[in-house]
Amino acid sequence: MDSARAAHIDELVRVSAGVPSVRDAIIENSWRRCVIDHKLDPTIGREAHILPQERLREHRDAMDEFLRMARFGLEALYRQVAGMGYVLLLTDSNGVTVDFIGDPTFDNHLRRAGLYLGSDWNEGHAGTCAVGTCIATAQALTVHQTDHFDATHIPLTCTAAPVFDSGGELAAVLDISALHSPEPKISQYLALQMVKAYVHKIETANLYNNFRRDWVVKLSASQEFAEVDPDFVLALDGGGRVVGFNHKAHDLLAEDGVSPLGRSFAELFDCEVDELVRFVRALPTEQRTLRLRRTGLPLFAQAMPPPAVSLPRNHPHDLGNDPLPEPLRVVSGGDPALKAVLTRAAKLVNTRMSLLIHGETGTGKEHLAKALHKSSVRRNKPFVAVNCAALPENLIESELFGYEPGSFTGATARGKKGLILEADGGTLFLDEIGDMPLSSQTRLLRVLAEREVTPIGRTKAVSVDVRVIGATHRDLVELVKAGKFRDDLYFRLNGAVFTVPPLRQRGDLDWLIERLLAERAERDGVAYRLTPAALAALRGHGWPGNVRELVNALDYACAVSDGGLIDLADIPEPVQHSGLFQAWPAEAAETVAAEEDPAARLRETLRRHHWNVSATARALGVDRSTIHRQMHRFGIVAPHRAE
Repeated sequence: MDSARAAHIDELVRVSAGVPSVRDAIIENSWRRCVIDHKLDPTIGREAHILPQERLREHRDAMDEFLRMARFGLEALYRQVAGMGYVLLLTDSNGVTVDFIGDPTFDNHLRRAGLYLGSDWNEGHAGTCAVGTCIATAQALTVHQTDHFDATHIPLTCTAAPVFDSGGELAAVLDISALHSPEPKISQYLALQMVKAYVHKIETANLYNNFRRDWVVKLSASQEFAEVDPDFVLALDGGGRVVGFNHKAHDLLAEDGVSPLGRSFAELFDCEVDELVRFVRALPTEQRTLRLRRTGLPLFAQAMPPPAVSLPRNHPHDLGNDPLPEPLRVVSGGDPALKAVLTRAAKLVNTRMSLLIHGETGTGKEHLAKALHKSSVRRNKPFVAVNCAALPENLIESELFGYEPGSFTGATARGKKGLILEADGGTLFLDEIGDMPLSSQTRLLRVLAEREVTPIGRTKAVSVDVRVIGATHRDLVELVKAGKFRDDLYFRLNGAVFTVPPLRQRGDLDWLIERLLAERAERDGVAYRLTPAALAALRGHGWPGNVRELVNALDYACAVSDGGLIDLADIPEPVQHSGLFQAWPAEAAETVAAEEDPAARLRETLRRHHWNVSATARALGVDRSTIHRQMHRFGIVAPHRAE
């Protein structure tokens, strides 16, 4: 044991025995908890604990919506510290890292240090550390070098702040850490202030998102920042009672530790609820003041009323019977599983987060991606589709990232813009993303993390604003386990995951047939009709090629039909005689899909257990809540609940 580590352990033992030290009180108290409450041995070094991906997914799923909201705060903060050696971690309230941003060139070092996705920083087993001690104390703090309990973590400096939800409960911890830093702890003072500032932004954004249909009141002691960056934000229900707040508002309004939740606005401020209309933006800020009843503190206020009850038809947030924007609405004819996917997708059309679409070949993944693009504010910008499986490996980087004139042998004299820059302002659709080479995955990761691209032969990066949608028929989790797909890129891409059900599992086949025939009738000027025998053949086929196979079958039938009447003889022979393809009955097809697709695997297990959630959970070795969460995530609906 080296002398520095021995001295560190000796100090730990003395402090845990009650001997004062020069450490901050919050560090001393944590050290004592580690020894007395957590029974940790200071002489034993512990390697970072990284959760397996199955368990990590459960932690991420449990805070899915909050995670999407917080992601923007992480990216904004990282842009402020990029190039300074910091890594950003967002953990859940248990200390498990559910999101992170760091320089991928230091992946191995970061993983070993525990500054990585899936790392568990709970104080109970990691000892004194920024995340774990922040959770234990609900305070922002810096744990710098030898402040750490475990000597393994001494090289690190870590600064963290708690993130509270709009009800005052701990939701997450935002941490900024570095593998190396100056020895004085004061060197991390700016990092602490930045983390606290961005936590405040995340909490406030989360409040706005959760209470879009309620009164929101923004309050500030500063007239200049009352609207743009308010200190205190409250959400009020129709009766003027507090239903949500950011943490600064909680600290301002809590009395003797009692939450302001449920209290009347008029109890807290010298303002009746009916007077809130005078705090709308129409009045100058200096005329919008009120006082806190308990202390008389003057505050500048802005009131944001809820939106009108009647929203335009097909508005993404309409609570009516059909809340889908038109491009998404026409993707489905009422199939419950697909409708659930589309309903969830409609809520995300205008976010910047990356999306991942799973589904068998031919299910319409690109069609869904285009519908998402057409439903968004980017609809008038480019939609650029890239088939990652079709691009030669030696050309994929030049095609995606572009190149400068003469940057390599064979480069054109004018250079090439690259598909990512072609999609600037719009949507980049990466089809068959699972087939992208590892070398290109690293560069794509930087695009997603830093929103900039560096063409080949150029030294300066170019800023780019793209919405990335990936699609694959392969199981990316298995590819990650096999080392064929980067795990950090996977978690960048799957801000939200949608699974398009195969055609054999959809309940809107007749609608789809009718729609496709109508499109062809309009194109050809012929009124196409199906005889009962032809329709029965289409209904009875297993459709291993999914919607793409159906399109081909109907194109063939329309081409050979007589006067637009499609009879059984006009249907392609494999569809006429589906019995010849016994390798593709529904049950066998589901089994094949289950081997490749986590959604299909769950659906197949539920079917085998007669849609009994408890039995399915036992078969998969998880709890019932996990099954319910995954069913919701994949849009899986039991047949007896489909109505």
